[in-house]
Amino acid sequence: MKPLSYLILAMIALLSPSLAFASDASHQALNLTNHWIGYTAIAIFVFAYTLVILEEQLHLRKSKPVLLAAGLIWILIAAIYGSQGMPHAAEVAIRHNFLEYAELFFFLLVAMTYINALLERNVFDALRDVLVLKGYSYKALFWITGILAFFISPIADNLTTALIMCAVVLAVGKDEPKFVAMSCVNIVVGANAGGAFSPFGDITTLMVWQKGIVQFTEFFALFIPSVVNFVIPAFIMQFFLPAGKPKTESGEITPIKHGGLTIVGLFILTIITAVSFHNFLHLPPVFGMMLGLAYLKLFGYYIRKSGQGKLNTSDVPAGRQTEDGFDVFDKIAKAEWDTLFFFYGVILAVGGLGFIGYLGLVSEFMYGELGATNANILVGILSAIVDNIPVMFAVLTMQPEMSHTQWLLVTLTAGVGGSLLSIGSAAGVALMGQARGYYTFFAHLKWTPVIALGYFASIYVHLLMN
Repeated sequence: MKPLSYLILAMIALLSPSLAFASDASHQALNLTNHWIGYTAIAIFVFAYTLVILEEQLHLRKSKPVLLAAGLIWILIAAIYGSQGMPHAAEVAIRHNFLEYAELFFFLLVAMTYINALLERNVFDALRDVLVLKGYSYKALFWITGILAFFISPIADNLTTALIMCAVVLAVGKDEPKFVAMSCVNIVVGANAGGAFSPFGDITTLMVWQKGIVQFTEFFALFIPSVVNFVIPAFIMQFFLPAGKPKTESGEITPIKHGGLTIVGLFILTIITAVSFHNFLHLPPVFGMMLGLAYLKLFGYYIRKSGQGKLNTSDVPAGRQTEDGFDVFDKIAKAEWDTLFFFYGVILAVGGLGFIGYLGLVSEFMYGELGATNANILVGILSAIVDNIPVMFAVLTMQPEMSHTQWLLVTLTAGVGGSLLSIGSAAGVALMGQARGYYTFFAHLKWTPVIALGYFASIYVHLLMN
């Protein structure tokens, strides 16, 4: 053992009060909730997450503080367990958390690769241009972009969907700031609501599905509550939209590159494969997604060999170069790596706090004292302040005993609760950057009361129906 390790263990031995063990002899766990290591771990996590919340102001990528926090928390855990003669306990626990992250990582990586391939093939640009050139009124565009956000996010993720719809709004409404701001609010609500009734629509629903708590088809029981969550705020907001319609400039629809629509079909086939792996073969859906990546790779090989990976020079404006051949690895490289590493930090850090014992205390209070319904409503409100990913991962780690209806409820609230504030979801944070100067925290906060009305109405409808 290195001298530094001896020093760490000696400090822990000197500073530690007596430690309590769990009564189960087969799995002894230290109760560190009232120990200085527990307090230190909480302080590290709170400080790291404060930096995440201030990402826009500090220009510090959100993955950096949580990666550091996760490492420091598990160093403390491993050191104290080693000093108590249980050197492998932390190893077993961290492997369990890392396996959960690995499944989520590869699932999201495949989905992001497909989205990047569709972006590169101009599929989403063509959709945007069609909407821009149709000459719709402000009210029509408000509803169209919101409804499309609602129905695209169950297949694509809510972040990508929101960015695409925001591009439409910015293209047609740049001369009407009020329209842009209200439409962005509507898009965020629509994208989050649409993602709540599909395992593919949000990270939280994906985690619930991969845990096997809610089966694929059971998510569709949340469709009507999700519609209510979107429609009620949109219906109220439409009365405050500016009248008339934006000026449309002449232009052409961006042509979809060769194979773009085929990749859409392959993406749908990949989703079917993932669902089939889970439902019929009883294998984790991530393995179906990896098989789906093979579909895209083989089709990319066909595009390159057929010479269709490059644009015809006649389609390229003068002064612009033709693109390189279609390369799947380029699409993988353009995945949202900051987001993927952020998930790693969150899952490992929250997993560490759970191993210390804090999640057990929270579970006992929330689900024991408040009751499942109140606790799950609170989860949604918390997800508007803190990102819904650590909140949902904490709930899944706590594994409270509650009915299937309540598991569906927490899936709904964690998905749509982030719409209450602009910082409550990845879609909202992204649009604050994309529509800077139009869509702000306070522009969204102005409509929080009507969004909250939709939030509680969707909960009521879910409990009434399901």
